Amino acid sequence: MGGSPTPSVLCALAFYFVFLLGLDRLVQIVRAQNGTTPPSEVSALNSVFNQWGISAKYYQWNISGEPCSGAAIDNTVIWNIGNSEFNPGIKCDCNGTVCHIIQLKVYALDVTGAIPEELWSLTSLTHLNLALNYLRGPLSSSIANLTQLQTLSLGINALSGKVPKEIGKLTNLIVFYFDSSGVSGAIPYTFAALQNLTTVWGSDNELTGRIPEFIGNWSKLRILRISDLSNGSSSLAFLKDMTSLSTLILRNNNISGTIPSNIGDFQSLSQLDLSFNNFTGPIPDSLFNLSSLSYLFLGNNKLTGMLPALKSPLLHIDVSYNQLSVELPSWANNSVLATGLDCIQQNFPCLGDIPSSPKYSDFAINCGGPEIISSSQIVYEWDNETLGPATYYETSTKRWAVSNVGHFNDILNNPQYTSVSSSQINTLDSELLQTARISPGSLRYFGLGLDNGNYNVTLEFAETSFFNPPAWQSLGRRVFDIYIQAWHVYENNCEVELVDARLLEFDEEEVKRVIGVALLCTQTSPQQRPSMPRVVAMLSGDIEVSAVTSRPGYFTDWNFDTTSLEL
Repeated sequence: MGGSPTPSVLCALAFYFVFLLGLDRLVQIVRAQNGTTPPSEVSALNSVFNQWGISAKYYQWNISGEPCSGAAIDNTVIWNIGNSEFNPGIKCDCNGTVCHIIQLKVYALDVTGAIPEELWSLTSLTHLNLALNYLRGPLSSSIANLTQLQTLSLGINALSGKVPKEIGKLTNLIVFYFDSSGVSGAIPYTFAALQNLTTVWGSDNELTGRIPEFIGNWSKLRILRISDLSNGSSSLAFLKDMTSLSTLILRNNNISGTIPSNIGDFQSLSQLDLSFNNFTGPIPDSLFNLSSLSYLFLGNNKLTGMLPALKSPLLHIDVSYNQLSVELPSWANNSVLATGLDCIQQNFPCLGDIPSSPKYSDFAINCGGPEIISSSQIVYEWDNETLGPATYYETSTKRWAVSNVGHFNDILNNPQYTSVSSSQINTLDSELLQTARISPGSLRYFGLGLDNGNYNVTLEFAETSFFNPPAWQSLGRRVFDIYIQAWHVYENNCEVELVDARLLEFDEEEVKRVIGVALLCTQTSPQQRPSMPRVVAMLSGDIEVSAVTSRPGYFTDWNFDTTSLEL
């Protein structure tokens, strides 16, 4: 038992020892052929990974020594975001003597904390993907060190502070994603130097100011997404020569003026979203001649006139909440159309002039799910109709309707436009909160055929999508908004649409006077609200109704942004 090992065991041990010596020699030969990584880059990479608490898998490269080995130097493709096997991952470029780290991917790993300063010393990087994490703090001006960058992806993070003007020094940049990253401020004038850009995603941030005119000089640009700019007013003059664009999304940027008359020259345009702006005038006929166009979203503007004849194979179109003619063009019935013109845009003709048409005083919907009877015996009607990027669905009873507008990007593609949760909420009707409608643009429910009168509205809130501890899925703004019809029809000079259809005769000026007084009485500032004697005088027509220049208080007071809300 305590004697020497048998000869067969000795042989096996000797073979194992020789094999290890051979493997070590093989590693030395491979290193000699490919080169070694500068100690400064090795140190920087290790420091970044240590601060973020991440590590590559042991078989992908030598995580304790030479990083430019294994998958970092072979034919393995790590850049594909669907490749979770090599994430985090690096790729190197070796010349036989020296290897430099040229790609770094840390994608959707829920990394938290600041971006380490050491990252900016990896000056050979050509591709950097830090998207879908929970990175916080400002972007350092030292990002200017990465002059070789061609792809920079910072989208969907919890960053703060202004967009660094030093990014303008990255003149090799081709693709730039910083959507939903948390940055703020105006788009820096230094970005004018980014002449090689082909793709820019900059939506859903705290950006301010105008859309810079210099974007019109980005001659190689094919995809442009800039949305939600505040405190500025822009136009589309910069688009004049950008006819090679394939995707143009400029949603909610306070853009005014008309849609360019040469829009028909954009022969590669497949997706156009100009919704929630202040465009006026007609929709150019040439827009509907584009054979490439698949998604057209122009809702919530001030466009006028008739819809042009459709000549392109348009799949999804939304032009709701404009001042367009209510008469639908002949092609409407053959398109996936969310115009809202047939019911909710003008004159509210959902019930028509049929005296026996139903009227309702309540409605209940289980958004995105089956019919459910609640503990209080309320019947929540089913709402699992498939809603696409531009869809308007109306129940056969005309009791309610729903419209959805917007196109998910490839990362967050959700063809059903629904969210399902198995969470058990502490309520008697937990199943009502396990399905929900989602939308990348606009989702609205409408009560149709409701009698005039006072209503009680019950609202229940539950967190089913944002997670704790912090993760990229937790990012976003919780916004609660109720649209009050009176304000919108007032803005569009369509107050008479609120009159009960059963009234055959009424004084149009009296309707406008009553609504104007009501809007004055709901102003946030007490100084803007009229006194009671003045209200009586305005209602009786003895004095003019003062002009309403700002939104009522219920818009500003009921709009909650609770990004940091702990639930």
